[in-house]
Amino acid sequence: MNARRLLFRRRKEQVFLAGLVVMTAMALFPFFQILSLVVIKGLPQLSLGFLTRLPAPAGMVGGMGNAVLGTLTMVGLASAVSIPLGIGTGVYIALYATSRYAAVLRFIADVLSGVPTILLGLLVYGLMVVTMGSFSGLAGAVALAWIMFPSVARSSEQMVLLVPVSLREAALALGATRMQTVVYFVLPTAARGLTTAALLAVARVTGETAPLLFTAFGNAFWQNGLSAPMAALPLQIFIYATSPYPLWQAQAWTGALTLLLLIVVIHAVARWLTRARQ
Repeated sequence: MNARRLLFRRRKEQVFLAGLVVMTAMALFPFFQILSLVVIKGLPQLSLGFLTRLPAPAGMVGGMGNAVLGTLTMVGLASAVSIPLGIGTGVYIALYATSRYAAVLRFIADVLSGVPTILLGLLVYGLMVVTMGSFSGLAGAVALAWIMFPSVARSSEQMVLLVPVSLREAALALGATRMQTVVYFVLPTAARGLTTAALLAVARVTGETAPLLFTAFGNAFWQNGLSAPMAALPLQIFIYATSPYPLWQAQAWTGALTLLLLIVVIHAVARWLTRARQ
C-alpha cells in the first residue's frame, strides 16, 4: 500500500513538473522570438560608426551617437537621484513599518507606481518645460527619476524584509546603533536584492519614450548642455521606425539592439561590482 502511494506521488510530481516546464517554455517563447528578431535585423548595421556618428538625412548612412550619449546622460542623472532616494525610502518603510510617515511614503510610492508614465511626462512638462521655456535633458532626467523612484522603493522594501530579524536584533544587542545596523548589516546582506531592484528600474526607464517626447523632445545634434533638447535612443528609434524610409527603418532595428545591449552591459557591470564588494 505504501509502495503504491509513493509511486502515485512520484507520478503526480512528474506530471506537475512536466506541466511547469511546458508553461515556462510557452511564456519564454515570445520573448526569445522577439529577441531573435531584433538581433537578426539589427546586427547587420551595428558598428562603431553607428555608435559614434550623428543621424544623417534620408538616404544617407548615419548613426545614433548623440542618442546613445543622451540616454546615458538622462538615465545616469535619474539613477543618481532616484536609486539612493528609493533605497532609503524602502529601508525606512521596512524598518519603521508602524510609523505614520512610513505609511504615507508607502502610499505615495503605490500611487506613483500606478500612474501612467505619459502623465508623469505631462506633469514635468507643465512644471519644468513651460517654466523654463524650452525642452531640456534635465526635464527628461526628472521625468525618468519620478518613474524609477516608486519601483526602487517598493522593491527595496521587499528585499530588506527578507533580511532575518535576528540579524538586526543581534547587532543591536552588541551595542550597534540603529543606523550602524542598517549600514553595516542590513544593506550588505540585501545588496544583491537591492542591486536587482535598481537594475529593474534602470531597464524600465531606459526604454521609455512617451515621457521624453514631452520633456527632452530630442534633436539631431550632439547635446548642448542639460538645458537644451536632448536626443535619446527610444526617441530616435520611434522616429526611424515610423518613417517611410527603409534605411531609417533598418537603423531603428539596430537602435533597438543597441538599447538591449546597453541594458545587458549595465546589468553585468552592476553585478560584477556587487560581487567584488561582497
